[in-house]
Amino acid sequence: MTRRDHIVAAALALVFGFAGAALWSWSGLGDARTRAYLLDNPDILPEMAERYQAREAEGKLADLADEVATPFPGAVLGNPEGTVTLVEFTDYGCTYCRMSRSDVARLVEANPDLRVVVREWPIFQGSEAAARMALAAAEQGKFAAFHEAMFELGPPEETSIARAAQAAGLDMAAAKAFAGSEKVSFELAKNMDFARKLGFSGTPSWVIGGQVFEGAIGYDGLKEAVAAARGS
Repeated sequence: MTRRDHIVAAALALVFGFAGAALWSWSGLGDARTRAYLLDNPDILPEMAERYQAREAEGKLADLADEVATPFPGAVLGNPEGTVTLVEFTDYGCTYCRMSRSDVARLVEANPDLRVVVREWPIFQGSEAAARMALAAAEQGKFAAFHEAMFELGPPEETSIARAAQAAGLDMAAAKAFAGSEKVSFELAKNMDFARKLGFSGTPSWVIGGQVFEGAIGYDGLKEAVAAARGS
């Protein structure tokens, strides 16, 4: 079953469950007419489900916001002291994450007050080794250089990870030791738990200003989210 199928199934469950009751009450329509309307307008079902999932995630975020926005030391792009924080859940094996890299770089350049907290969430095959090395790079103060090189040289595999680490100028012996540490394992497990609690289904996923987003939403989408978080 595809993600769209899951969304449609969730929407139908919502509509003909408690959401259906709410719609019936609001519109005065009977179940038969409600069902007929939805069958005639199936395109609204994924939108309804996605909106519902986003609201659920935003509600859960209220209890997690401070933790989610607190980076693994050094795993930050842009201004580490920035007053506006964008959180990105990312995977080096994710094509859409690679596509979003230039959008984030452009956003950072245009917003000197922006802090981008990167949460390593390796969900693709082979990505965990790259995520571990990225956190080792963060520990050595070279996260941005590794992050850029890894996306440039990927997909993640032993050779590309080693080349990205060398390009970033890492102390390889220290990096390998740190990458295998319990501290890194704990961080990856924590990021997975955050993603699960927020209802994310894949990467990239974003958190900013009390809102959550999934997918490659593009520069304009990110720009609007930053402006909304800043209150402008």
